[in-house]
Amino acid sequence: MTDRGISALRRTTTRLEVGPSRMRWENGDLIIDINEISSPPLISRMRGQIRVIPSAITQFELPLCPDLSHIWRPFAPVSKIKVDIDRPGWTWDGHGYFDANFGTRALEDDFDYWTWGRFPVVDGTQCFYDTRRRDGTNLHAGFLFSKDGTVCETDLPPKDRISRSLWAVAREARCDYGYQAHQVQSMLDAPFYTRASLRTQINGEQTIGVHEVLDLRRFRNPLVKPLLAVRVPRRNHWKFQENL
Repeated sequence: MTDRGISALRRTTTRLEVGPSRMRWENGDLIIDINEISSPPLISRMRGQIRVIPSAITQFELPLCPDLSHIWRPFAPVSKIKVDIDRPGWTWDGHGYFDANFGTRALEDDFDYWTWGRFPVVDGTQCFYDTRRRDGTNLHAGFLFSKDGTVCETDLPPKDRISRSLWAVAREARCDYGYQAHQVQSMLDAPFYTRASLRTQINGEQTIGVHEVLDLRRFRNPLVKPLLAVRVPRRNHWKFQENL
């Protein structure tokens, strides 16, 4: 992840380029070409391609705030994915997912804490979204996305605390009553954010999916924000050398 200036941005209706990396739609597949330099402590060039193959594109959006200042947009919650990165063991395929968040204000202005989870199930993909807003209100939502792109709201299993992250970020996840959800693999740990592969049970079905926690109270700390510059270096003057 590199923070670049506007000179490094190009886009069309089917293509987005940011510096030397790009993503494009081709025959219904989303193809992501990566050409970046990884962040410390192991600084090296990373190249490869990710292909996301959606089973369908949804038309669903979830407002995260009543004034629509933040929107969650799951474009393709049920997908296949093929990964080919120039690192040993980084070539694989499996189930995938494609979504985005949009907003008109900074996240730390409106939220204190949130958790999100995406879990493949027999009928498609089960997603949970739980937020604590700064105004004291909460959002708790669960949705089942089918392979044909349809979506239905689902009952919410109870929340249960799971082990803290390496940075001691408090975490909670949804699972059937009496089942203890637990981390299978750490994917990303930061002082205010954690992403992990999590095993849980939903309606009697055990599943392994992606779970994330974002603690905006920590993020607002003036001692924490500067750490972003370490993980997300800035390059203001990058320019394209060829035509689109």
